Amino acid sequence: MSAAAPDTPATARTTPFELLGGEAGVRSLVDRFYDLMDLEPAYAGLRRLHPPTLEGSRDKLFWYLCGWLGGPNHYVQRFGHPRLRARHLPYAIGTAERDQWMACMRQALREEAVEARLAERLGEAFSGVADWMRNQ
Repeated sequence: MSAAAPDTPATARTTPFELLGGEAGVRSLVDRFYDLMDLEPAYAGLRRLHPPTLEGSRDKLFWYLCGWLGGPNHYVQRFGHPRLRARHLPYAIGTAERDQWMACMRQALREEAVEARLAERLGEAFSGVADWMRNQ
């Protein structure tokens, strides 16, 4: 995946959604994230927090990230305000789960070949949200 064509300068108005390649790029990132969660033993604790099938989780993260990254607000259109912390309160999320989520997402960003500066910016933003989600 390429975040942007090499001869296309990123402008201040270019969103992370656009730099990732729109819906196709976001879907690819989300799918790689959940594939890694399913495959890598290092993410087993994180995987246990999810249902046996990940299709619903994949769709919800995709819908949410589209809007969060500056694209269409699919999640809000379907479910209203995300209320992320409230929706995650039933799950025990501590430092280990946060760290596994971040490691899995960083690996997905690398494997999807997201441009380094964009991956760093996204990593910082994801880190803040992931830390805020801790409830243990």
